[in-house]
Amino acid sequence: MKITITASEKDFDTVAAWRIIAQILKKPDSVIGLSTGQTTMGMHKVVSEIFGQYPFDVSQVTLFNVDELTNLPREYSGSCYTMIRTQLADPLNIPDDRFIMPPTMSDNFEKECLIFENKLAVCGGADLQMLGIGTNGHIGINQPGTPFESETWVSPMDPDFEARVRRETSVPPETILGGLTRGIKNIMQTRKIVLVAKGAHKAEIIRKAVLGPVTCEVPASVIQLHPDCEVLLDPAAASEIAGKLSS
Repeated sequence: MKITITASEKDFDTVAAWRIIAQILKKPDSVIGLSTGQTTMGMHKVVSEIFGQYPFDVSQVTLFNVDELTNLPREYSGSCYTMIRTQLADPLNIPDDRFIMPPTMSDNFEKECLIFENKLAVCGGADLQMLGIGTNGHIGINQPGTPFESETWVSPMDPDFEARVRRETSVPPETILGGLTRGIKNIMQTRKIVLVAKGAHKAEIIRKAVLGPVTCEVPASVIQLHPDCEVLLDPAAASEIAGKLSS
């Protein structure tokens, strides 16, 4: 596991963006997994800006997101489809047939999980996963306690996040919300993982994920076992591990 600490938050966005661009330049038909949230918005913006100024070939690139909200309209501004479509897929002119996302609404999400994974398999599997981490250690929407052998499934939302989504969407209380997420096993089958985090609020969980025991109570700790994984941090997120890393 490689750990990279950038000089600043601004540098973090640029370095992270180049991880995506470098993958595309190295393998023009790359299948790239993304994550949504405050950590990744900046890097997506930088990728889009560089593409706008110095266009590179994305004609064979396939994008997907590691997870998607369920039982909400796809048009909801907080849906992963809408965020990735707006932040990256549209600026890079990625067509729908190379933007693989499960639906947000379905009568059979178990089937949708299989369809999602099959589409990725047909493309050759994921080459790169830009992976966020929650303050409780979740990756994708695999919450603490999720078995490492889990495969793509519909997970409950974090209670605080669910409360926010309900406020924003006015979804009725009887509607069960969740997140269709690649399972930990599926994520670990990605050829290369770059786990990204920035901000002081991520410092404690980064310490647990990187220096603590590998445990399903901290799902992100499983990346310690991946053969090609980089942990990319800004100084604030790295504050609890910076002095504890071996040279």
